[in-house]
Amino acid sequence: MLQFVLSTIFWTLAIYGLFDVIKNIIYISTYTKLKADGIYVIIAVKNQEEKIEGFLRSLIFKILYGREEILKNIIVADLESSDNTKEIAKKLSKDYEIIKVTSWKDCKEIIDNVDEQ
Repeated sequence: MLQFVLSTIFWTLAIYGLFDVIKNIIYISTYTKLKADGIYVIIAVKNQEEKIEGFLRSLIFKILYGREEILKNIIVADLESSDNTKEIAKKLSKDYEIIKVTSWKDCKEIIDNVDEQ
């Protein structure tokens, strides 16, 4: 019986570790496409659902149609908003690939993974 319990615990931890590895691979493949040349804008937001879409669209307009070609990515770091701020930013990130949405905690990891060239 003890061997069965230990074996169950072992396999549970192994499966959990596998899921953690898969999650990290997806995370790294998503965010390491950032390049070191250019300027990145990091926007820390909290409970700004009324303003975030207009603000991001104005930045996108300046980047795509203005003279801001050195801007490479806009990283929206959510500070645990209790409204729909993060969902609105994620919706825009699907339309514009230069927008990346993450939590504030993960923002440092994203910056640390910028490729040096």
